[in-house]
Amino acid sequence: MPLGIDPKVDFAFKMVFGNPDHTEITIHFLNAVLSPLHPIEWVEILNPIQGKDRSEDKLVVLDVLARDTFGRHFNVEMQTTSPTDLPKRLTYYNSLNYVRQIQEGSPYLNLRPAVSICVLNRILYCQAAEYHLSFRLRCDQRDLIFTHDLQFHLLELPKFTPASDNLGELPPLERWLYFLRHAETSELEELSRILVDEEFSEAAEVLEMISRSPEDRQYYEARMKFLHDEEARLIAAREEGREEGREEGREEGREEGREEGREEGALAGKIQMLQQLLGDREQGVAELGRLAASELETLLADLQQRLRSREN
Repeated sequence: MPLGIDPKVDFAFKMVFGNPDHTEITIHFLNAVLSPLHPIEWVEILNPIQGKDRSEDKLVVLDVLARDTFGRHFNVEMQTTSPTDLPKRLTYYNSLNYVRQIQEGSPYLNLRPAVSICVLNRILYCQAAEYHLSFRLRCDQRDLIFTHDLQFHLLELPKFTPASDNLGELPPLERWLYFLRHAETSELEELSRILVDEEFSEAAEVLEMISRSPEDRQYYEARMKFLHDEEARLIAAREEGREEGREEGREEGREEGREEGREEGALAGKIQMLQQLLGDREQGVAELGRLAASELETLLADLQQRLRSREN
């Protein structure tokens, strides 16, 4: 029987990757994303969901904060939408995790890297084919690193396609992305078999525990409803902004709608260019305009993957 719990819902994501009873999952995931020179062997979850406390105010922020033996601070979160201010938001919270490490008067030498990992169920950088993008402070003129202390990792799920049908041979990060995309519709035994490492079995068992616990299932479904409502609100805001822009025919149209229109236009242009390169039928502007932003992102990712495969 399929697990029926989507690990991309932030409550389930936190229960899997930010659970002090299952830190081996967190360690395995961090090593998979970061590939550190010295593998992480221990982490402390700094903001666990305490006991059975599922009150609404405790479930507003469901990111994962952790610290390893080297004092590095990690912030891991799941985003099912891609708000326009996401880079600023990630910068703000990662900077907070950095400066909170020392007290007034403590030497700056005590500061340890702060690493932000954001799993996105949307495409933020459609101009890049890679599903894993990492950022840090660099020099504009030369390939020089100013500091490694602020790091950002984006994992864009719609871009991901397994490199092999033999999932057990894939790198750990690819298996985690497969887990995030397919665990809800997979069975525990199947995931354990095809993803091999015991951490995946443990993660699947956490999802199964959520499905069997009436209380956890209740809060999972409440968060899923909230995320769906939030997505609907954002879509309605974009549609309202576009409609105002069409009616007024000038710059007074809502900025969010205009920005969304520009982004969708850029996506359509990239799709048409790739269709030309691949020899596909080029879809017209009107045809592409009927697709939602998420559908455009998925279509673009598929075309990019086909082009990479052809070049290889």
